[in-house]
Amino acid sequence: MAAVRNGKWLMREPSADASSRLFCLPYSGCGASMYRDWPRFVGETEICPVQLPGRENRFREKPFSSFDELARAVSVGLLPYLDRPFAFFGHCSSALAGYEIVLHMARAGYPRPARLFVSSQVAPHRGPHGRFLDLSGPELQTEVTGLLAGLGVPSRPDLVELTTEVLVADVATHRNYGVVDPTPVNCPVTAIGWDADTEVPHDLMGGWSDIGDCDFTVLSGPHYAFMDAPAELVEVLAGGLAAPDGNDEPEAAAGRATAAEGEPSGP
Repeated sequence: MAAVRNGKWLMREPSADASSRLFCLPYSGCGASMYRDWPRFVGETEICPVQLPGRENRFREKPFSSFDELARAVSVGLLPYLDRPFAFFGHCSSALAGYEIVLHMARAGYPRPARLFVSSQVAPHRGPHGRFLDLSGPELQTEVTGLLAGLGVPSRPDLVELTTEVLVADVATHRNYGVVDPTPVNCPVTAIGWDADTEVPHDLMGGWSDIGDCDFTVLSGPHYAFMDAPAELVEVLAGGLAAPDGNDEPEAAAGRATAAEGEPSGP
């Protein structure tokens, strides 16, 4: 029986010709379009931005209230696309989401990722950390207005309000997240810091070595430099994905996708 694909989790249907896939998770308050300036492929690896409930084309859905809830739904939603080697990329709060997704996949017996890329975030047991965690609703709205302007997006009142609602929910999820004794992941980790990042200084990221086999790199740029897919970052991604390992055979992944059809895939 063929695996049933659910298109709401990805902005486009993945290519059947890709040798591997990199699932990119949006950070707090944003949707999959934040990766619009990234290339479609890095080598033979396809870039697959993940769309979460409550944003952009899924704005009518309720945002997640915990990373555990997010991990369960995303894992099931992406399972039909794990028929070849794959990895996750998360920046800031979505690095924590990526960590929880990898853990849930291991517990559920799903295919093992080739790698987890975490950018500009402290390890799960070293947080929560972040300037936004201490901001009020009105202060977050001011941040949204500035971020939209920086992206060249017209700051329409309705757009600012909708984005702020999602950001407030996402910040609450991050604020309430806490890990005392981190569970090691079953795949390699690449921790990426940025030398001009004042939001999450790269020297705070050392704790990722406590969750498994981890390598560290520091790239040039501020907190939001990753959005332009700079050449340094693309090189790191390509290097980390050059020899993906640990993934199950395609038939095994398809079989699990079929078995998971009855599981909840999101709010």
